[in-house]
Amino acid sequence: MLNTALPRRGLAALLGLGLLPRPLAAQGGGVLTIGTATTPSSADPHFYAFQPNFNLALHVFSRLVERDARLRPIPGLALSWTPVGERIWEFKLRPGVKWHDGRDFTADDVAFTIGRVPTVPNSPGSLAGYVRPVTQVEVVDPLTVRLHTAGPHPSLPNDLTFIAIVSRHAGEGATTEDYNSGKAAIGTGPYRLSVFQPGARIELLRNDSYFGGPEPWEKVHFRIIPQAGARSAALLSGDVDLIDEVSSNDALALQRDGRVAIVETQSTRLTFMQPSHATAGGLPDVTGIDGRPLPRNPFLDLRVRQALSLAIDRKALVERVMEGRGTPSGQWLPEGFYSANPAVGVPPYDPERARRLLAEAGYPQGFRLVLHTPTDRFANDSRIAQAVAQMWTRIGVQSVVDALPYSAFSARASKQEYGMWLHSWASSTGEASYFLSNVVSTVDRAKRAGANNWSRYSNPELDALTEKSFTILDPEAREKVLQEAVQVVADDLPMIPLFHLSLVWGVRPGYRFEPNMSGYTAATMVRRG
Repeated sequence: MLNTALPRRGLAALLGLGLLPRPLAAQGGGVLTIGTATTPSSADPHFYAFQPNFNLALHVFSRLVERDARLRPIPGLALSWTPVGERIWEFKLRPGVKWHDGRDFTADDVAFTIGRVPTVPNSPGSLAGYVRPVTQVEVVDPLTVRLHTAGPHPSLPNDLTFIAIVSRHAGEGATTEDYNSGKAAIGTGPYRLSVFQPGARIELLRNDSYFGGPEPWEKVHFRIIPQAGARSAALLSGDVDLIDEVSSNDALALQRDGRVAIVETQSTRLTFMQPSHATAGGLPDVTGIDGRPLPRNPFLDLRVRQALSLAIDRKALVERVMEGRGTPSGQWLPEGFYSANPAVGVPPYDPERARRLLAEAGYPQGFRLVLHTPTDRFANDSRIAQAVAQMWTRIGVQSVVDALPYSAFSARASKQEYGMWLHSWASSTGEASYFLSNVVSTVDRAKRAGANNWSRYSNPELDALTEKSFTILDPEAREKVLQEAVQVVADDLPMIPLFHLSLVWGVRPGYRFEPNMSGYTAATMVRRG
């Protein structure tokens, strides 16, 4: 098995490994209640590359390749994966796996899934990029499948950790609404979908026939609690057993309180500012100092992007806004990960140089902008935006913050309605190509590239490096190409990196939670004790 996503040095101490539950006997009944910040938008696991959707899918469906808490690929529905030549990966499937309705899982279901992923309509962020190298699915026998690619593709097993396998018999002809209603949500995962009401109720029932062994929780309830303070209050009152997205302020308060436990780990999630590259003309929320629309998009000028980056004191953001729970960064992978570029450091804080660059770019008096942010998606998201807006205002870019719930924010950002916004992305494969192919690759539906490139940034040099990285099987040679791409992004600043988040959960006494660098909050990670 190829694995090019291992951290090279020790990271934050983890309390456990593995996304898959251990094979253990069911511990009777019991209801686990999880308070989560953001609602999944769909129970269709192929609708949207969105972490809350992935989190729900972890419970109901399984993947060929799973990931442990440190992002290393481990067996799932596939017991092994082996390159057969340069353009074929062979997957040996786990025998005896049953769908929730009792029918057998086979290689034909894998073929159906790979074909379905690029065809799901109306997706705000398609998963097609994860299967884009696959040109043919060959069903060798019921427990063997071969995925043919246009060229060598070393990252394919890692990419497939995002693709939930769905059944042909339930999914053929099914719509996303059929999954939301539960009609087509027939998986092989540890839980069955019972109730799916986005923003209100999500309820799961234990799958006693799960191939990994039955879970201890007979039922799992997800309560959607967008406000961080309300989640913490629910935990302290005993209304929920576990909460995610604990804010930095609440983490300190909960630690002092002592009635609950705080569980924390480093993440690959980068928080960044995203300028629009979608148009050369003026932007509706960016104006001159006099309030009149600017004739052109200022963010297409590298000097402006550099000025905005230099105006940000990342150390102060982490210390004052995040209460130390974060690591300033100039790239999307933490130090020590495969393909992180050691030559790319943390951008300096230099407001004087920022003012000079603005003047050189033709904005000696600065300009005005609206900085858009979600209020309920990322830890301290609106507070981070307010702090950055103040820093930009000090160099003459007078900034005001527009904060919306993530459901409304993402709908507008994905349609290129914003000029500048705060966003975040977790490099969940633990290497550089995931961000490259999804966030900064030129949008190309035919190539299934740039599925989450909301800014519409395009750089042919970067695209060529990204494509090249997908064809190199030798890990060292591939890493050099990926590091070169990281440098191109650092130099061109299509997005303005801030810091990597620390992930924090709160847990009631009597429960153990195994933290993971992907940021998932799954019932399979919770045990008594």
